[in-house]
Amino acid sequence: MAKPRKPKPDPEDSKPANSGAVVRHQKLCLSIDTNLRRIYGYTELEIEVPDIGIVGLHAENLGIESVLVEGEPTEFEYYPHNQVADSEKRWGSAASSLSSAADAAAAAYVTALEMELMPNFLINCCNKMHIEQINTENNGVQSSAEVKQNVKSVRVNYWVEKMETGIHFEDNVVHTDNQIRRARCWFPCIDDNNQRCCYDLEFTVAHNLVAVSNGSLLYQVLSKDDPPRKTYVYRVDVPVTAQWISLAVGPFEILPDQHNGLVSHMCLPPNLPKLRNTVEFFHSAFSDYEQYLDAKFPFGSYKQVFLAPEMAISSSTFGASLSILSSQVLFDEKVIDQTIDTCIKLAFALARQWFGVYITPEAPTDEWLLDGLAGFLTDLFIKKFLGNNEAQYRRYKANCAVCKADDSGATALSSSFACKDLYGTHSIGLNGKIRSWKSVAILQMLEKQMGPDFFKKILQAIISRAQGTTCPVRSLSTKEFRHFANKIGNLERPFLKEFFPRWVGSHGCPVLRMGFSYNKRKNIIELAVLRECTATLDSSVSVPNANPDSENRDGDIGWPGVMTVRVYELDGMSDHPDLPMSGDAWQLLEIACHSKLAARRYQKPKKGSKPDGSDDNGDTPSLDVRSSVDSPLLWIRADPEMEYLAEIHFNQPVQMWINQLEKDEDVVAQAQAIAALESLPEFSPSVVNALNNFLTDSKAFWRVRIEAAFALANTSSEETDLAGLQHLVRFYKSQRFDADIGLPKPNDFRDFPEYFVLEAIPRAIAMVRAADKKSPREAVEFVLQLLKYNDNNGNPYSDVFWLAALVLSVGELEFGQQSIFLLSSLLKRIDRLLQFDRLMPSYNGILTISCIRTLAQIALKLSGFIHLDHVCELIKPFRDCKTIWQVRIEASRALLDLEFNCNGINAALLLFIKYIEEEHSLRGQLKLGVHAMRLCQIRGGLVSNENIKSTTLVALLQLSESRTAFNNVSLRHYLFCILQVLAGRTPTLYGVPKDKLRRMGDVEICNEQKNHFAALVAEIKPPEPPADNPNLLHDNLAIPEASKGVDTVSNSHERKTAVVKIRVKQSGTTSKAEEGDDATVERSQGRHHDADRGATSSVSVDAPQRNSAEAVSISNQNIEEVNSFHDHGSRITASIGSAKIASEGDNFGKELQCTADSSNVAVCPQPDIASSPSIIQDNYIDAEGRKFASLQTLSVSRQDGGSLGTGDSPNRGKEKKKKDKEKKKDKEKKRKREDHKGHRDDPEYLEKKRLKKERKQKEKEMAKLLSEAKTTPTTELRGKKEETTSLTRELPGKKEELVTKSATVQLKPSVPPKAAITKSETRTEPTEGTSAPKFRIKIKNKSLNKS
Repeated sequence: MAKPRKPKPDPEDSKPANSGAVVRHQKLCLSIDTNLRRIYGYTELEIEVPDIGIVGLHAENLGIESVLVEGEPTEFEYYPHNQVADSEKRWGSAASSLSSAADAAAAAYVTALEMELMPNFLINCCNKMHIEQINTENNGVQSSAEVKQNVKSVRVNYWVEKMETGIHFEDNVVHTDNQIRRARCWFPCIDDNNQRCCYDLEFTVAHNLVAVSNGSLLYQVLSKDDPPRKTYVYRVDVPVTAQWISLAVGPFEILPDQHNGLVSHMCLPPNLPKLRNTVEFFHSAFSDYEQYLDAKFPFGSYKQVFLAPEMAISSSTFGASLSILSSQVLFDEKVIDQTIDTCIKLAFALARQWFGVYITPEAPTDEWLLDGLAGFLTDLFIKKFLGNNEAQYRRYKANCAVCKADDSGATALSSSFACKDLYGTHSIGLNGKIRSWKSVAILQMLEKQMGPDFFKKILQAIISRAQGTTCPVRSLSTKEFRHFANKIGNLERPFLKEFFPRWVGSHGCPVLRMGFSYNKRKNIIELAVLRECTATLDSSVSVPNANPDSENRDGDIGWPGVMTVRVYELDGMSDHPDLPMSGDAWQLLEIACHSKLAARRYQKPKKGSKPDGSDDNGDTPSLDVRSSVDSPLLWIRADPEMEYLAEIHFNQPVQMWINQLEKDEDVVAQAQAIAALESLPEFSPSVVNALNNFLTDSKAFWRVRIEAAFALANTSSEETDLAGLQHLVRFYKSQRFDADIGLPKPNDFRDFPEYFVLEAIPRAIAMVRAADKKSPREAVEFVLQLLKYNDNNGNPYSDVFWLAALVLSVGELEFGQQSIFLLSSLLKRIDRLLQFDRLMPSYNGILTISCIRTLAQIALKLSGFIHLDHVCELIKPFRDCKTIWQVRIEASRALLDLEFNCNGINAALLLFIKYIEEEHSLRGQLKLGVHAMRLCQIRGGLVSNENIKSTTLVALLQLSESRTAFNNVSLRHYLFCILQVLAGRTPTLYGVPKDKLRRMGDVEICNEQKNHFAALVAEIKPPEPPADNPNLLHDNLAIPEASKGVDTVSNSHERKTAVVKIRVKQSGTTSKAEEGDDATVERSQGRHHDADRGATSSVSVDAPQRNSAEAVSISNQNIEEVNSFHDHGSRITASIGSAKIASEGDNFGKELQCTADSSNVAVCPQPDIASSPSIIQDNYIDAEGRKFASLQTLSVSRQDGGSLGTGDSPNRGKEKKKKDKEKKKDKEKKRKREDHKGHRDDPEYLEKKRLKKERKQKEKEMAKLLSEAKTTPTTELRGKKEETTSLTRELPGKKEELVTKSATVQLKPSVPPKAAITKSETRTEPTEGTSAPKFRIKIKNKSLNKS
């Protein structure tokens, strides 16, 4: 099969920030001393050095001792990003309101994320001899094929300064985490997902410790030191990113897998019995994945290391062939409840090794695919080892959650805008879970479309080409997967062309509202459907400049394919794939019935009688509403196989829902029926009996039986005489009570499904409410009786989760006058359990956690009767640092809840900040951050006029950029979310308007660093390629990137002079024949000499179409003339290197950038003009620096009617060139007509043709606007004198003078400059057929740094 052609990467997105350096191989040698808490060593990198000669690495939290290139010392610069100065003064003005604080938090967060993308460890990899050689070679033009790869060995000797992020010390245990962009915190690397290489790893530790790392263990070396030390040597033969390099050191117990020699499990000695019991199933999952993918495990071995929960940053951390997990997931043979979650977690960690670590995403927009494939493999494990019912039920619940949350662009899986705005934070929090569930659901939809066998072949093909020996491809893109779906999955291209943009590139899920009526005369079902979308129309336009192809579209466009409607009749079941998911939002279908009723005379019902279920179907006409005897329908289901990720609201009579619950064996159908019955406004005895019958059916799936129990509790009311409560109590007593004595039997949990159902019933009983909204006395007494007489003697299993569920049910009770006297007895039981758990700690502190949570709930419900201070004093001791992590965090959350309800959100946030500073575990900080955001969301839903003090906002802002936030990436994200929620915004980076992000004088988020390589870069810079060979520009991308990096890391303390940058944009009416002529433009050498000169303001100028064919370009011989002005007061530098070539959708052509010192510009304040709406002050400049504030449109004359950038030319030459152009155009048109003769029926060609016509129409409209604007005065003149600024640029053989009258710019050194433009008059004498050029000036400001 032919390999799919890879998509061309976007040069702005795929171009690495390190100026083209590529790591071929890296060696890491570290010596770890746990007693002195020191890590020191070196790393060696084989790097393809770019032509610029400078390599940019990422490094944080490191002390660089020396750097050697090819064994010789070299110069280097290292600028840690996380050095944050005192920010109290800086945040003073930002905390004036919630909105301004949210803007400041967004600015700080985005700037920190953008700075992390840039290399901050610069190494000079070329000596003087090499510089001279480069300059000698560059005298002649060298093609890209002749350039040889410059591979050098770079060695960095360093030590780790603080073990706070990336790598952590805990007693005699050392471990790493794979937080976003934190691998750089323990070894220098190119911390980018596009950089993959093989690794050699050597770790020297104490002889009694074990060092576990990635790849295969080659050998161990025991030194002769006193005391002896041991070195572990690993090798990773598969290229991986730096993020997947992991390390764990400690006194681990090693448990080799009994069934598979490649697998090893490790933990600390106390947890060895739990480990042995937990991993018994693991070999089955390991072999099952290999069998399904038809391939061996890609790495030489697989290790699982279980650490204490206080140490782990999350419950699972992934690395190449290594997973570091929390020992919280381990369980012994007595624990039941933890089993399912642990098995799924370990299975997902193994699946992630295949998809995510071994097979990597080609671009950030492809991460959803690898995450979804790992989840798909995990779902296969669940289906095989836990049963099909468990897999179906989990998928149904996940789909319901996705449909409720998928309402904004933040959940679009492969949106370039979302990926660019989120900076990798899309995997954090609820949005990360929603994206993962949505990814799996979409892949399962594709599996349904093509069949499981074809989908299996696709996954096998992906792994097979990655393990190939000739040219392995270990990256995967969405486009390639789409190609596989077409070639291997046999899905048609039109379907895939519509499927992927709608489901993957967009957001929103279909919402279907359906009702039906049965026509007995025609024996058909008339089905009415209204299709909607979970994403609102506002969310699709909330982001400016959104791409309509990748973002959400109007919900009426629909989704590809048709949905199946399954009808259950008396004579059987039939599927009808007749419901289109696109087209009109309203659909009316006629579905034929296969069953026929025996002919009989219809008797009109008596007056006042009610047919069963007829009054519950509001959409059914009265003529067709008959009893079940008059209809052959039993029940109807839409999308029974879950082929769509959709939210379905189906309206059918109550009896049909009951039939579906009792007769349909599908767990999803049963869950849907229970949800529909529970939502009825009134509950008939038939509904209660149906729910009770399902609860007592031991053959039904236990999770759905639990839903039936809670539905029974919801139906229990005074109208039904508390029938639901009676059914629940009766069923529980029939299973767990001794009929002779009327007391609970000793616990017996050997029947696991029955155990889970009975465990949930006390909580369901506690949720029953009487007419006064209080718990019935019978419910309170029943819960108390279960707590009082619980007996676990003789039970082989632990009852800790059972007791915890009983305690939590106490927290659900509402105490009234008849039951308040029972509260003291319940509190005594809870206190007894707390004391017991303190003496004999339960599994993971589950019992203490439930008691703390229940005490807080009771205190909040009875705040009028209980002193909350007493409850706080009771809970505070559990926050002691000696208590286990889970109990400490639960106590902190309970105290935050009490503080919030007593003193408001301001006091709760202050207490939250205090707890964050006291909490030393990263995972605990994360849990507190999630809880604080939830409190802010509750506050937003309440009607409250409470004001949050500015000191609290300042404290939150300071915490968000503190060392604590830098160490914990997830905490930093939640701090940003908290400030957004307080301001009434959504807690996500998606859609944050960057033009509102402020970068105020001393509110600079990052320190600019001084760069000593500016002269070196200018010295070794090779010449620009000639204009006739535009392809060579791509080979020298390192040069403009390096100069960009110089500007970024400069930190000159001398006073800077304002510099004006002018960017000229060509009009959109440029013909296609001229586009190829202007493809290449040059960059000035003088840029580096002015890098530290001063604050710059950027001016963009829009110029109309040139009729001349000559391009506005500067050749290699023109550099000296460009820099002809060397006076410091009146310097003009033409810098045209960043020109952009017009794309299809771009109405403006190339860009011409100029920089000019504006120290001599006249200052003339114009208050009236400064307040003009066309003048926009841009206080924040994003990392790309492409946004300019539009000020004014000025007309500038050309000398003798010549074209821009050219001198006087004879009319004969112009006419000749014009004729040549026309001939060239005719030939081009003729060639295109011949090429496209065979494509007239091709839909892709027709779509391109339509877009081309629309683009031409836009170009005509733009030309018309420009011609109209030519006669419109731009700015009113309000001044006594007009000053003339003349800018003259001389080129060899060409002369151009731009004379602009009365253009004044006001620049102040201490504040961001404001522009005041007076009226500008031009005198132009254009030749026939030409139009005068127009310039639109935009100013970009950078604040001035004072020494």
